[in-house]
Amino acid sequence: MKLGIVGLPNVGKSTLFNSLTKAGALAANYPFATIDPNVGIVAVPDERIEQLGKLYNTKKVTPATIEFVDIAGLVKGASKGEGLGNQFLANIREVDAIVHVVRCFEDDNIVHVDGSIAPARDIETINLELIFSDLEILERRIQKVQKQARMDKTFAKELELLEAVKAHLENNQMARTFEVPEDDDMQLWFKGYNLLTAKPTIYAANVKEDDLADDGASNEHVANVRALAKEEGAEVFVICAQIEQELAELDDDEKAEFLADLGVSSSGLDKLVAASYSLLGLISYLTAGEDECRAWTITKGTKAPQAAGKIHTDFERGFIKAEVVNYKDLLEQGSLSAARDKGLVGMEGKEYVVKDGDVILFRFNV
Repeated sequence: MKLGIVGLPNVGKSTLFNSLTKAGALAANYPFATIDPNVGIVAVPDERIEQLGKLYNTKKVTPATIEFVDIAGLVKGASKGEGLGNQFLANIREVDAIVHVVRCFEDDNIVHVDGSIAPARDIETINLELIFSDLEILERRIQKVQKQARMDKTFAKELELLEAVKAHLENNQMARTFEVPEDDDMQLWFKGYNLLTAKPTIYAANVKEDDLADDGASNEHVANVRALAKEEGAEVFVICAQIEQELAELDDDEKAEFLADLGVSSSGLDKLVAASYSLLGLISYLTAGEDECRAWTITKGTKAPQAAGKIHTDFERGFIKAEVVNYKDLLEQGSLSAARDKGLVGMEGKEYVVKDGDVILFRFNV
């Protein structure tokens, strides 16, 4: 999974990126502190594989990962080359989802590029730049398709779709709220345009420490972000980038104690992982043994052979059966053989839909 972190300058993007990845991206109190997109690979926190690792006394524990791309602060006119412009919009096109950091705190010592804190305006500024960039993509495609549409019904059908999406964007609506007709061609074309505004979005409401305990419920700026996200079908999580930076320096025990003192149960990374998996419809299944315990990220609804293919294409090609047990049952019984004796292990075929937390041993023959 690849997530792009975007937002106006000085909203806490690079501070958040630093804390999530410990990658040391430059954070400074002026626009464009991030000149090139910074990339960091982050382990997805998952107690399940840690517990399985202890059970199997495994040599290696391998969590699922998220790749974060920190993209320089966008400003009004970015789609036309203002600030650092289109090169950063191009970087966003490569991600699975967008994490849009919105400043929801007052601080006279940190300048706001537009002079005041107004999340709705800030979100609109970024969204308009994404819309303008997408309109350029659509207009270029329309010019190509128009010539063919007079003679070819397929191109005429695509032109109909292009013009409908264009009208939707021109009405300041994001492409992710556009209802694509139930037509295989149109679904494929729409996906192929790779529009920025079609990407799933998570809003990170960046608050002061005092707003963490009630998850931003008393912060009017956060309320505004939640209202906008609801209209778009986007996810929201509340974070304090400054606190996340402090958490990044602590070990697990110190982190748990610090969070407890703040009156919160989850770190920003935990919240972001939960929001990302929910938004993208992802789950994890597990493999366990003496050599390695590992988490594998798949889409909800994935069947056993395709899940096996995540490990190796040979596993999918030669799939025979999947030996499946829930991780809790495995931990409670203490071994796979004990779980088998209790009838808790199932032998599943090609139609089995993998569930979150399944521990799977694949049988295959190539």
